[in-house]
Amino acid sequence: MGKNLVVLGTQWGDEGKGKIVDLLTEKVRAVVRYQGGHNAGHTLIINGRKTILHLIPSGILRPNVDCVIGNGVVLSLPDLLEEIDSLKQQGVPVERQLKISAACTVLLPYHTAIDQAREAKLGKSAIGTTGRGIGPAYEDKVARRGLHVADLFYPSRLLKNLKLLAEYHNFHLEKYYAAETIPVEKVYQQLIILSEQIAPMVTDTLQLLSTYRERGDSILFEGAQGSLLDVDLGTYPFVTSSNTTAGAVSTGAGFGPRYLDAVLGVTKAYVTRVGAGPFPTELKDAVGEQLGERGKEFGATTGRKRRCGWFDVPMMRRSIQLNSVSSLAITKLDVLDMLETIKICTDYRFQGEILAMPPLDLAVLEQCEPVYEECPGWKSSTFGLKEYQQLPEEAKMYLYQLEALCGVPIDIISTGPDRSETIILRR
Repeated sequence: MGKNLVVLGTQWGDEGKGKIVDLLTEKVRAVVRYQGGHNAGHTLIINGRKTILHLIPSGILRPNVDCVIGNGVVLSLPDLLEEIDSLKQQGVPVERQLKISAACTVLLPYHTAIDQAREAKLGKSAIGTTGRGIGPAYEDKVARRGLHVADLFYPSRLLKNLKLLAEYHNFHLEKYYAAETIPVEKVYQQLIILSEQIAPMVTDTLQLLSTYRERGDSILFEGAQGSLLDVDLGTYPFVTSSNTTAGAVSTGAGFGPRYLDAVLGVTKAYVTRVGAGPFPTELKDAVGEQLGERGKEFGATTGRKRRCGWFDVPMMRRSIQLNSVSSLAITKLDVLDMLETIKICTDYRFQGEILAMPPLDLAVLEQCEPVYEECPGWKSSTFGLKEYQQLPEEAKMYLYQLEALCGVPIDIISTGPDRSETIILRR
């Protein structure tokens, strides 16, 4: 029988999941994206060539791997087709590999307009969204007024439902946000054209995944964003609009939880965060700047600068707990190469009390102080190393300490952005 694996981020996103997924797809039949939208960005570097994906699963560069966009994804068709065209120019047979769920919610221009108008109105209190309409699209989904991909192939039904949506969103754009409205006919005509282009790739992905499983094929489920951005379990309200934890595989891909075999948590050797929200180990000094520069910490989707900080064990313990993480992949170890000393946050301190887990109350979390232990740096390059024995002893000690504090084994260590720049301890 095949092995079905979930690969997800354990921090606030940007952990390097794309590279790890691409690495592991060598021996799987399919890669499935099960939540989020084009607010996510996965960067792949293979033989020095960079590819940035937003909606298409990271297995697309493996010729014999099917890539499935599950029903839990909110789908911007113009952005999907732009991504498809870019890959086709590289010689990737996207249309042969890509499978799109007929039950995906369609992200519309109204959602983008509402998202951007809302953030502008909030001003300094803005959440820090990507402004791409993801939140409003999920709102329509939950309110049961959203459009599914399947609706695009019934023009009269599509127009009827779209008019209701346009009336609702245009009212808010004009009356509440004082923003421009969007003509329904323009959106309708665009959707008709786009639907014709994606039609050959639309299918019943639930049945497709069931077929893979029954045949004994291995399936890899690819998370977007990070566990600490989960709309229910993350640092709310500074979160994304979908469930980013492992449980979302069942709802966002229609794959029963008992069919999953393992959960690989991807984490940086330090921590970053984009946008607003609490960040107990954030470094606002020269070390934080150095991590950002060496790690090229800018968002793949928006280009926004990422905040940087020391490794946060309490947050990691929470992610491991929420996702039943069975092992870890540590990325960007090489970013720490030149540091004299490296700190690890082992616990938090709140009003004299030591906390091993982050509090759910955001007001309390914002007052928590990190409790640090120091590790000696290795002051030598680990970039591109492919064997564990080649690592400096201090780097091995650092990894051993992370493993001991987190309570789960490290299976993979990434020492550079390229697919080949990886140490695999266990497959």
